[in-house]
Amino acid sequence: MSAHGLRQAQEKMAAAGVHTTAIDVFGHYYAQLVDGATGVIPEDSIDPLTDPPMLEDVEVSNDAAREALAHTVLINLNGGLGTSMGMDRAKSLLPVRDGLSFLDLLARQVLTARARYDVRLPLLLMDSFNTQADSLAALARYPGLPVEGLPLDFLQTQEPKIRTDDLTPVSWPDNPQLEWCPPGHGDLYVSLQATGVLDALLDRGFRYASVSNSDNLGAGPHPRLAGWFAASGAPYAAEVCRRTPMDRKGGHLAVRKADAQLILRDTAQCAREEMHYFTDEHRHPFFHTNNLWFDLRRLQETLQARNSVLGLPLIRNVKTVDPRDPDSPEVFQIETAMGAAIEVFDGAQAICVPRSRFLPVKTTNELLLVRSDVYQVGDDAGLHAVVDPTPVISLDEAIYKKIDAFEARFPAGAPSLREARALTVHGDWTFEADVTVVGAVTLEESGTPQTVSAGTRLT
Repeated sequence: MSAHGLRQAQEKMAAAGVHTTAIDVFGHYYAQLVDGATGVIPEDSIDPLTDPPMLEDVEVSNDAAREALAHTVLINLNGGLGTSMGMDRAKSLLPVRDGLSFLDLLARQVLTARARYDVRLPLLLMDSFNTQADSLAALARYPGLPVEGLPLDFLQTQEPKIRTDDLTPVSWPDNPQLEWCPPGHGDLYVSLQATGVLDALLDRGFRYASVSNSDNLGAGPHPRLAGWFAASGAPYAAEVCRRTPMDRKGGHLAVRKADAQLILRDTAQCAREEMHYFTDEHRHPFFHTNNLWFDLRRLQETLQARNSVLGLPLIRNVKTVDPRDPDSPEVFQIETAMGAAIEVFDGAQAICVPRSRFLPVKTTNELLLVRSDVYQVGDDAGLHAVVDPTPVISLDEAIYKKIDAFEARFPAGAPSLREARALTVHGDWTFEADVTVVGAVTLEESGTPQTVSAGTRLT
């Protein structure tokens, strides 16, 4: 049954125009799935990472930093649709500040860095079939953004969802698009190679890649980090931050006992009975930001030596073919994480960066915060907090989770949060203009929709 299922999946991918290299890589992971691999990393097989170098202690000359940035490409993972927030297009197109989207801010950061440091600094989006057209249309507003000889994006691949009962590609005639899924952002490396973009970058003199998620507003161009990575001689490096109680769900780096190799462990790779270890911010004090750096030449050499299969650990995600229908067939989504490549490269490193390098927007809680006066846009086009610590926002998920409902309840924009420590909202509250939050404020559920009137000072 497994051979039949693999053949069906490969034929389906070929018919959809998926590159043969990606089909071969899928076959590698399908075989692991058949063998019963789960990707789980037991706690007793690892030691915590406790002493990474600190960026604040790194000394890099201005010339060295500029020289490294001159050979760096900025890669942005832009395949997500923001479905958890009720969106049906690229999440990076969501307005963040003054009508500017994630992509607007990123493009301006790149253009600003080019002018300031006199470097080419290409921007490359890794798009999905769902995000490509809209994202490229948005970037067309910046005619100076493309770098000669390089595209603005490349496409990640797609693969079929696999039925858990017989390991064949699932069929879902009601919505055939739901039969497909992305292979996780570990697909980055193969997609760079298969699309020819990796060769194009090397041919044009680029050596280093700085990679981050499109919804991380803190991970802009960083000459000092580029200088550190170039001087390190490392083939690969991950940015980590100190964990707080708010970071218990994020993946973390650890040291594999068997060979002292740095590895990444994500939530899906931890057994349920060991989640208390995973979520202990004292036991595992640094989390993985999903900002990473790698040497393009070393990546090319490694892919060639391994026939395009880096061998990233499998992540086996169990879902239903229609995420909104729990009664639809159960499927496996075969995924890998790009950060797991840290275990592929001998000499890979980690560096602890300031929290300002990690400013993700995963929920409307975080969106409200970055839209508020807690942040301002600097002359580098980056978002910078003007208070420390930033307030903790907790909006009633039943009311505010989806973007349309969220926008309707903040028709005049975010309230002033500079004087706030926390804002907790239970129930349905609409905020009018010029509302100020001071200290720790909780709005309680009243059973009916309520309004915070214009000019109110909540204390």
